Amino acid sequence: MFYEMRTYTVQPGKLKEYLQNFEAEGLPIISRHAKLIGWWYTEVGTLNQVVHIWAWESLDERVKRRAALLEDPNWMNRFIAKATPLLIDQESRIMLAASFSPIR
Repeated sequence: MFYEMRTYTVQPGKLKEYLQNFEAEGLPIISRHAKLIGWWYTEVGTLNQVVHIWAWESLDERVKRRAALLEDPNWMNRFIAKATPLLIDQESRIMLAASFSPIR
């Protein structure tokens, strides 16, 4: 199993808007293409960030499902069009679980 940790930095003062948009528009759409493991936002440390983790059976599956997501007009028009202007930075990391990890 592969895990992708995505960290987005949101414009100051726009976090609530970003979270509401993701919950209402983004989550129902992306859930058809990817498996969400967890979703958080920062309270202490670097502020205005959201961190989410997605599970993939393989990197090939990730490539295929991400391509399908990017071709989904609902994703592009109902979520991305609203979300992208709220973002400052995006980061994506592919992670492998250690043999002793509770989530594998």
